[in-house]
Amino acid sequence: MEPMSIHHFGDRLAAAVKQKKTPLVVGLDPRWERLPKAIREQELAMSSPCRAAAYEKFCCQIIDVVADKVPAVKPQAAFFEQLGPAGMQAMFNVVRHAESAGLIVIMDAKRGDIGSTAEAYASAFLDRSEGGSGNAGGAWRCDSLTVNPYLGDDSLTPFVKVANEHGGGIFVLAKTSNPGGKTFQEQPIDGQDAKLFELVADHLQSLALASAGESGYGNVGAVVGATYPQELEQLRQRMPNAWFLIPGFGAQGGSASDVAGGFDQNGLGGLVNSSRGIIFAYEKPEFESIDDWVYSIAHATDAAIVSIAESTPAGNLR
Repeated sequence: MEPMSIHHFGDRLAAAVKQKKTPLVVGLDPRWERLPKAIREQELAMSSPCRAAAYEKFCCQIIDVVADKVPAVKPQAAFFEQLGPAGMQAMFNVVRHAESAGLIVIMDAKRGDIGSTAEAYASAFLDRSEGGSGNAGGAWRCDSLTVNPYLGDDSLTPFVKVANEHGGGIFVLAKTSNPGGKTFQEQPIDGQDAKLFELVADHLQSLALASAGESGYGNVGAVVGATYPQELEQLRQRMPNAWFLIPGFGAQGGSASDVAGGFDQNGLGGLVNSSRGIIFAYEKPEFESIDDWVYSIAHATDAAIVSIAESTPAGNLR
């Protein structure tokens, strides 16, 4: 295997997970009605700019709490986009704050298109250059992006190309955590002993292998839900060179033991995302008597890290 530099996404991710000794990713999914009272009271007006400011404060404070604990954060673009231009500016500021804190940023935007439109999406999110030589660089300069593959293999090509050129990565929807995902993803393929999600997985493995670095992992990963532990284990065998982004842990019902199959024997290969279970931890009964909502975030993050380490091969990182 030809060595690749630490600017290679798969290798950067491996290094970050090893450094923090955990595969936990904190999802940034701000929702106005669930923000801490202390945050909402600072922005009493109900306008989009005021809500966007509150989202930014909330997410940046979370980043400050978890930056020394986890390798990455995952902003959910939809919650910012619904606030219009002010929300997009807030998302940009959150991404830059995470970057300055040394965290890998996985933008959860689930983009997917063909031709020049896909190229524009890929450049916007994954071109991490600072400009120069006629190139203004991407608008967001994220480390990675979630991508929808259901327009076909040519819809992935622009994302893979830009990711490889700029040290970025993509996580492609393969077996998602929502119950309705099986409507299409589990459909059998005529003439083949495989389901649609397995066909997608095989293509992603070929892309991951083609971009594999020193860590053995490539720049193309897969989104595989924690709510399907048997399929998660099967897909790890099917995609040995692909990082998995594993949603569904915690609030969606997936347990630490459910995600165990997503790792290799060294505790690498899987990123376990927890959003609501961490960022809204202050709503839990055990924190009702504590005024400092930030404390609950730190406590919930630590608890998730321990739980994952105790129940999965990620314990070998510690």
